[in-house]
Amino acid sequence: MSARDLLTDPPWKAEDLGLALPQSTHAVSVSLPRWEDVVGYEEKKPEVMARLPSGYPRFVIHPLVREVARRLGGSEFSLPLPSECVAKMCVDFIYKSSGEHATAGGSGAPRTRDGASISLVETTEAGFASLRAFWQHTGLILSTRRAEAFLAGKPCIVAETDVHRSLRRQLAGFYGCGEGDVFLTPTGMAAQFAALRAVRELSPGLPTAQLGFPYVDTLKLQEKFGEGATLLHHLDTIAEDLRLLLARQPLAACFCELPGNPTLGSANVCGITPILREQGVPLVADDVVATPFNVDLSEHADLIATSLTKYIAGSGDVMGGALICNPKSPYYQGLKRLIAAQHEELLWSGDAEVIDAQAHGFPERMRRHNANGLYLAERLRAHPAIERVWYPKWEFSAVYDAVRRPEGGWGSLITFLPKNAATTAPRIYDALQFCKGPSLGTVFTLACPFTLLAHYTELEWAQACGVPSHLIRISAGLEDAQELWRRLEAALEN
Repeated sequence: MSARDLLTDPPWKAEDLGLALPQSTHAVSVSLPRWEDVVGYEEKKPEVMARLPSGYPRFVIHPLVREVARRLGGSEFSLPLPSECVAKMCVDFIYKSSGEHATAGGSGAPRTRDGASISLVETTEAGFASLRAFWQHTGLILSTRRAEAFLAGKPCIVAETDVHRSLRRQLAGFYGCGEGDVFLTPTGMAAQFAALRAVRELSPGLPTAQLGFPYVDTLKLQEKFGEGATLLHHLDTIAEDLRLLLARQPLAACFCELPGNPTLGSANVCGITPILREQGVPLVADDVVATPFNVDLSEHADLIATSLTKYIAGSGDVMGGALICNPKSPYYQGLKRLIAAQHEELLWSGDAEVIDAQAHGFPERMRRHNANGLYLAERLRAHPAIERVWYPKWEFSAVYDAVRRPEGGWGSLITFLPKNAATTAPRIYDALQFCKGPSLGTVFTLACPFTLLAHYTELEWAQACGVPSHLIRISAGLEDAQELWRRLEAALEN
């Protein structure tokens, strides 16, 4: 049976709950076609969870990964991690955060000085929440392709290959840096974690700050694995708020997303960078939503942490990330030296092959993503059923345009709030004839009630930060733009 074409025949109905998006063993999204399915997933209702054999790999442990743990003799309170070094960090975190003990053991595969072997971390029932937190927030997870190789009895040591070098070469071209300035990671969050480790070593004991409302795990990472973090979410006063914070508290670094997710405003890096440079504070930027095709952060960001899972791969069936050391940064030599010393090659070669192949088509795909995103955003903005649309062309647009490349656009991520959202948003979402589930940047359009997915246990806090509970986020794919609008308009008028 041939795989379903998600561009022309998206699974959007109730009976499609739990389908992999795309139909691949390695899919990173899963169909949550109704509002109540999202709520059921967040509340871990048995009737929903029984239909979800997999999901986004940092949040839902894949069956292949569970089987690796079982083969290694692990209990239900164990997970296989991508290297012995990562396992040791995890054991230390479990004890520090929960007081519970954990053990780490190798995979039995031949050990080499230059390769990373799978290591099982086993803990107690009380310590398992910390083990899962490490997996989710650091992004240092075992790839499903690597798990598949292990279970098939194939070699599963990770070491640098020609495909890693090819991928770094492509990324260096996108970012205008040297190949040696690109450090590959198994996920985008692992790139953020690598940045956090480096700035903490550069400035031990100092906290960090998050500039603008962030993707959920970016802030959690700083809070749980750093020295604490201050959130400055008012973008209109961000420079002054930062000055006041620095007057009270030295910082190891500031983190920001450009634009932010899900409300797509951007921190004024042109105004922020001089303040930070004056105080010797590095800026770690996340460009996942905009991508290096659309924005150039080389005059402002000292490190750029990105997810290759999203637009650069685009296929929705592979995880990967990269940390870019900006050669224009005044801290370039020191940060690069620290990152190189800490770095392990943990991006599995099978995943690197998929990303490397997909990256060749990234620039042309991104042009089409930009066009479709702008078309839908403009049509939504003019529709009478819509209360508000968030899109980088209008959210702090001067800030975004200051770093937008001459040929760059505003991306394909759009967030909107319908009028009378508490009652209309669930109905509109249920009627949307799009793929519906977590993630973004796929060639097929993907929608989700983002605040529910990311902040279900802290909805009031998100609302106080200007992020409504009933907004809907759309990652526009590469379908025909008018067909996308036909489907969206039908849901709005349903």
